[in-house]
Amino acid sequence: MQVAIVKYNAGNIYSVVNALKRLGVDPLLTDDPEQLQKADRVLFPGQGEARGAMEYLKAHRLDEVIRSLRQPVFGICVGQQLLCKHSEEGDVDCIGIFDAEVKRFSPIRHEDKVPCMGWNVLRFAQNEKLFEGLCDPYVYFVHSYYVPICEETVAVADYILPYSAAMHKDNFYACQFHPEKSGKAGERIIKNFLEL
Repeated sequence: MQVAIVKYNAGNIYSVVNALKRLGVDPLLTDDPEQLQKADRVLFPGQGEARGAMEYLKAHRLDEVIRSLRQPVFGICVGQQLLCKHSEEGDVDCIGIFDAEVKRFSPIRHEDKVPCMGWNVLRFAQNEKLFEGLCDPYVYFVHSYYVPICEETVAVADYILPYSAAMHKDNFYACQFHPEKSGKAGERIIKNFLEL
């Protein structure tokens, strides 16, 4: 199986590479459209800022390539946000797979810190293959922006308010948390994605 990781100007790619290698997969890190289209699975991870990431993706026409993919695609963290239609971060239009707007957390109480950093429990749709074999797992989050609960939400986390911790539409899967930093639960989620 050929697994490709979208190479663009968003950090955190090497922790995803290492997570895949622990599962016995040697991924291809590429921004080549043909390689991405030929891959059996595509991961779209990221950390960083939405506007700069979208400018890079558009300049290299990777937004169009990602939109055209028909194999299973997995957006992680900023990758999930960029798969939505718009982000408040930099007020930028994104790829538009999910019909959702990315919002910035607004603290309500003194103890509400932004960014949200740390472990949180997932509540998820029981039939979702991405979470097969898991029950209320704890996973690791680092983010200042979130996707509100919407039609494509398949897992919810709660920080200041309930929000989309994971999403699914057609061949596109996405999570706000970092499965590559979420221990055994995260490893199982990545394995489930590879086995879709």
